[in-house]
Amino acid sequence: MIAILKYNAGNIKSVQNALNRLGYKSIITDNASELSGADKVIFPGVGEAGSAMQYLRERGLDKIIINLKQPVLGICLGLQLMCRFSEEGDTKCLGIFDTDVRLFPPLDKIPHMGWNNFLTIKGELFKGITIDDDIYYVHSYYAEIASCTIATCDYILPFSAAMQKENFYATQFHPEKSAEKGEIILKNFLEL
Repeated sequence: MIAILKYNAGNIKSVQNALNRLGYKSIITDNASELSGADKVIFPGVGEAGSAMQYLRERGLDKIIINLKQPVLGICLGLQLMCRFSEEGDTKCLGIFDTDVRLFPPLDKIPHMGWNNFLTIKGELFKGITIDDDIYYVHSYYAEIASCTIATCDYILPFSAAMQKENFYATQFHPEKSAEKGEIILKNFLEL
């Protein structure tokens, strides 16, 4: 069973629709036992870090997430909340990834929105993907590059496009909105 984490953030239905297109069934839940018992957990997100973390803490979901042992995939805000700290609302986050989330400097249009390719990629999430493949982004904040960075992208400055530590994976881009290449990345995660 694939569990999609329900919390105070958007974009959950488009993730479920992408899974349906790939032939996978999923549930949308904030139930601790369903999340802990799932084969895979997807932590999606379009929203604001402070209110999203508050929602997770009020329901004890912050502790559930960091103790999950199965493969977990954070998407966009999901990636950012898996970091230590976000400048968005001066938010203490989950601390899975040992890096911080910063606001892009105003040297170009913010948010970074649209299709972009990679500077670097590595690891099983990117099987069948090249650095020239375009994927879809929409974000004003970025995770700094760290030891757990497995893909980088450049917009104004280089940033973490994807991260991995143990069973935790995360993408700043939206695989569910990235057409065929995004489906390959999602399928790679689902086949871990």
